[in-house]
Amino acid sequence: MTETDFQKVKVNQSRLMQSLHETCQWGTGERWGPAPTETGMARLALSDTDKQARDWFVETTQKLGCKTMVDVMGNIFAVRPGKNKDAPPTYAGSHLDTQPTGGRYDGILGVHAGVEMLRVIQELDIQTEYPVGVVNWTNEEGARFPKSMVSSGVWAEDIPLEDAHNLVEVGGSTATMKSELQRIGYLGTVPASYRSMPMAAHFELHIEQGPILEANCQKIGIVTGVQAYKWFTIDVKGRDAHTGTTPFSSRADALLLAARMIVHAQHVAASMDALASTGILQTFPGSTNTVHGHVRFSLDIRSPLDETVEALEATLRKDFDALAAGGPSLFAHAAPHGGVPLSVSWQTDTVSPATRFHPDCIEAVRQSASSVLNDSAGTLSRTITSGAGHDSVYAARHCPTSMIFVPCRDGVSHNPTEYCAPEDCSIGAEVLCQSVLRYDRLRAGGV
Repeated sequence: MTETDFQKVKVNQSRLMQSLHETCQWGTGERWGPAPTETGMARLALSDTDKQARDWFVETTQKLGCKTMVDVMGNIFAVRPGKNKDAPPTYAGSHLDTQPTGGRYDGILGVHAGVEMLRVIQELDIQTEYPVGVVNWTNEEGARFPKSMVSSGVWAEDIPLEDAHNLVEVGGSTATMKSELQRIGYLGTVPASYRSMPMAAHFELHIEQGPILEANCQKIGIVTGVQAYKWFTIDVKGRDAHTGTTPFSSRADALLLAARMIVHAQHVAASMDALASTGILQTFPGSTNTVHGHVRFSLDIRSPLDETVEALEATLRKDFDALAAGGPSLFAHAAPHGGVPLSVSWQTDTVSPATRFHPDCIEAVRQSASSVLNDSAGTLSRTITSGAGHDSVYAARHCPTSMIFVPCRDGVSHNPTEYCAPEDCSIGAEVLCQSVLRYDRLRAGGV
């Protein structure tokens, strides 16, 4: 393809948005406005509504001439043949599952843009040199089964299959990933491995999930990498006691100590120019008139630098032990958590080192953004690092990878009001389509 040919690659904005919003009938979440599309999404991985979205993806891509394959983690690969039918495909990929109070664009836009790419290629009768495809990754969010990007992690052979299959649903259910894959009919037979399902490259379109593009009136983020992060489950154990008969000096209040740890993590992270967050808090026994003897909470720490994440973890481990023992803290002015020492233990759930994307894929995105935006000076786009983890992190470990960001209103994501303007969705989809086609030309020896 020539530059003139690339200029002809135009997505159908109304079709893209209609397709996206129609599939949001499966797992519709909280309403935030009067328009039919002004709702969030609650389409948790491997739920009945996720099955409906998956069925749509398989049926739609097969009608577009793709062969679909499902691996043992439920990842769905839809592949359109190229002239060289035996070579690994160049993929566009993302996910169809959402947060419990998520929006209509996180992950969903990336999959729909991939499907729109297939439609455009078919309409323009483009014969690629190599196969191209779209992949829907399972449980990217980690909201229902608490390990984010777990299925791409199994594909990358970084997460053991047994560990992933045995993940138990959050909230006290006994359902596991394997049992739910079986229940909805998406426990495939293909091994979940980059060896069995190789990729020549992986491109992912995603909303930025931050405010930078919108604040700078820019349309495309050319993503060069993803910051490092770790997830932990932390157990604080003290002693159950009666709230009316136990003085402060005799308490071992696990909830009060956990609260102090969470606040302390924020202070330390801020001092290191890093981030720390707690999203899950479980208290036991959970009675109004009982001092809590056991609290479990999640801790998410992040930084663009691996060494900062390591330093933050080391500091928090030391400080949490000191707090549990009743040592000096930021809260000397407050009532003590008790005169009885408590214990704290850590479980490491996810380790995601900083990721650097491939220069060939980054350049394909850069050239495509310039072409789509008619912006040779690059003023409407910018290079950017992703603050959030994505399946592209694991893809990048075994094939050239990059991402494309588009602005979202107020930088809001993981929220029902998450919104990306139709124009920006279509611009991003066009950049995605061109990027995949440019990479196909590069593989064939073009420049």
